[in-house]
Formats: sequence, structure tokens, C-alpha cells
Amino acid sequence: MSLADVKYLPETPAHDLQIETINDEAFGPGRFVLAAYKIRETGGHERSLSFVAVDGDLVVASVRMTRVAAGAGRALMLGPLAVRPAFKNLGIGRRLVAIALEAAAKAGAPAVMLVGDEPYYGPLGFKRIPRGQISMPRPVDLDRLLSHEIAPGAVARLSGEVCHADQARIADPIAAMA
Repeated sequence: MSLADVKYLPETPAHDLQIETINDEAFGPGRFVLAAYKIRETGGHERSLSFVAVDGDLVVASVRMTRVAAGAGRALMLGPLAVRPAFKNLGIGRRLVAIALEAAAKAGAPAVMLVGDEPYYGPLGFKRIPRGQISMPRPVDLDRLLSHEIAPGAVARLSGEVCHADQARIADPIAAMA
């Protein structure tokens, strides 16, 4: 396999089974109790902003984006990001994150957040969300809540508990103006 053989594509329903396999390999069954999964299970992800890396017909990595809300703020939540073990440490995950961030910006998303490791995501443009600004529906290490701001001030608008945007108690102020 050569990195030149890897193609990056928008996710389609045909990829679902392989994506599930990759996520199981990467995170195991314990992933379903994580805070981010709790949010994802209350609403679907944004397939148009989710991507896969393929080598021929084999999905070797994927990244998904989910619309979230926290207080008056709105963002996309990146994840899960998963790469098959044989394809790790080749830059495929970083490339998928870059593609997802570019798509989020083009779609007008104000920010992207995630639960992840700052040493990995920091060089990709993510910074810690100030401790105590937001919370998750299940326990999470607050130092792993990271954000990539697209619109100035968007991260500051995120406050309180993060939920799927479909479950938000406060209407999306941008959608309300449309």
C-alpha cells in the first residue's frame, strides 16, 4: 500500500458497516458509555460533513461530524476519528481532520469541538476549552475538551451542557433569523 493509493471521500451509507468495524477495532464496546457517544445517540451525524479514507474498496479510516449545542452556542463535534491499525501513523487521520475542518468552514459552522488529546489535535488547530465553560452528559476529563474556532467568538458562546443540536432547549439563533 502506498499513501498515493488512499483516496478521501465523503461518507455514504455504503461505508457504514466498515466504519462500525473500524470504530470497534479502535475503541471497543466501551465506547458506547463515553460522553460523546451519549450525545451522538440522541441524533444523527452530518453525513455531508463526514469522510472516509479508502484503499481500493477498503475503508481504512473515518471521521464523523455531529451538530451540537451548548447554551446559545452551536458547533460541530468531530468524532469518532478512527484508523485501522495497519494504516496508523501515516497521516491519514490528520488528513481526514483537515478535510472535515475545511468542510465545516465551507458549511458555515461557527466552531468544531471534540473530546481528545491535545498533543494530537493541538497541531491541527484545536485548543482547550476553558475548564468549566462546558460540561458533557457523562463524566469526561475536562482537559480533553478541545475546540477549533471558525467564527470569532463562537467558542465563547458555548456554555453549559453539550447536547445534540436537535435536543437543544434554546433555538438556534441563526436558523431563527432565516
